[in-house]
Amino acid sequence: MSLPIWTPAALLSEARRVSGRFWRLVEAQHQISTLKIIDTLEEQALLEALLEDSKPAPPPECEGLDYLLATPFRYGAVYPHGSRFRRAGRTLGVYCASEKVETALAEMAFYRLLFFADSPATPLPSNAAEYTAFSAVIDTATAIDLTTPPLDRDRAAWTNPLRYEPCQALADAAREAGCQAILYASVRDPRHGRNIALLTANGFAAREPVERQTWRIRLAATGVQALCEFPRIRIGFSREDFAGDPRVAEKI
Repeated sequence: MSLPIWTPAALLSEARRVSGRFWRLVEAQHQISTLKIIDTLEEQALLEALLEDSKPAPPPECEGLDYLLATPFRYGAVYPHGSRFRRAGRTLGVYCASEKVETALAEMAFYRLLFFADSPATPLPSNAAEYTAFSAVIDTATAIDLTTPPLDRDRAAWTNPLRYEPCQALADAAREAGCQAILYASVRDPRHGRNIALLTANGFAAREPVERQTWRIRLAATGVQALCEFPRIRIGFSREDFAGDPRVAEKI
């Protein structure tokens, strides 16, 4: 399949404003993992400071940004594996999030299943894992939308479950054009909710998350169950929901 060709000028002509809250998930242990190896909160603060100093320095636009928002832009180190809008290697960071928490959950559920599909000898965990879902406010006047005309004519390239080269080339052209974000349909969400790929930390309208939820996610032979106590929400995904990706489909 040949790569779609969108010049920076063409992409800039399609740019529009996007503003709203977008959701992302992280394992909840990011808050308490260091408590296991210290005796006091003062020691934990010192250890966290030492760990922070050991990490690659974030770019200037991350100054004062909460670490949950800044982490994807720590591109001082080599990015080990390519993703949909970021090439492997020493490349610029991309913050990916979802318009709805349900879509963010689907993304997390898929990649958890993929981990165990790639490691068939590893048993599924017996207990549910705890995650923090958080929303960040994004506001940019220069976003392109792959779900609407004319960019949606190349939907097959943008939504390929395995081949990321078209999206990576598009992200390169978008950066050259000065676009700050890319809206796109989630490949992992069965309902194909929209995601955003934020290409620069300058697109954040608030310096820290504006809402947080605690979720428990359980993997089972039949699929994935996710529960949130406040607000009370229950969401389930079957393995068949992710059968569009051959890496998971082969294990169903």
